Amino acid sequence: MDLGLQGKVALVLGAGGGLGSAIAKTLASEGARVALADIDAAALDRVVAEIKQGGGDAMAAAFDLADRAAMDARVSAIEAAFGPIDILVNNTGGPPPTPAAGQDPELWSRSFEQMVLSVITLTDRVLPGMRARKWGRIVTSTSSGVVSPIPNLGISNALRLSLVGWSKTLAREVGRDGITANIVLPGRVATSRIRFLDEQKAKRESRSVEDVSAESTASIPAGRYGEPQEYADVVAFLASTRASYVNGSVIRVDGGLVTSI
Repeated sequence: MDLGLQGKVALVLGAGGGLGSAIAKTLASEGARVALADIDAAALDRVVAEIKQGGGDAMAAAFDLADRAAMDARVSAIEAAFGPIDILVNNTGGPPPTPAAGQDPELWSRSFEQMVLSVITLTDRVLPGMRARKWGRIVTSTSSGVVSPIPNLGISNALRLSLVGWSKTLAREVGRDGITANIVLPGRVATSRIRFLDEQKAKRESRSVEDVSAESTASIPAGRYGEPQEYADVVAFLASTRASYVNGSVIRVDGGLVTSI
């Protein structure tokens, strides 16, 4: 299937990590020109090199999502090199695992700035161009915790859910402009973030990481953790011309983990 991404310009946040790098590579393999954003410049350089070795077109853009004042200049640099952004993949890191109660308000505020307000600010920066061209894709990666709250991820559950409400509202505002806004929920996908969470749970409960991972795997109908590529393939479809009538949706990529309808 031709996804119609040849020559499209994509900006992928968190592109130095497991999910983000898989998304960036997949979009590039479909012919998109991909700007990779992350705070880890070394990780970006590695992924960009891999994309170029495979014949793709990519550039690194060091981003600190906490520094909203610098976003306009970062996006302008991408536009100068690649052209206007057609596809924005909002993919941010998660806060530390914590209960919902008793957290420092400063931690809530800092997490909101990095996970929510940064995404909204960046989307607002690229939307006018998408509207002018009558085409755009905004795909925001959150967590299965927005559907079924995950124990000890109180901050993540709350703040990522706010992005769902924002995206759904945005979808109604921009649909007539040829723009779609969708949410994608990863379940237990094998990334460093999931390994970290398994390790933290094992430490809290005085268990082995292997025991925690086995218990988690047993709860997934697919019987395994997902692969980043499986997640990236769904994001690439939502970013494509083929997904023109998918708007305001929340798509789960979880192997059947979440039991609610």
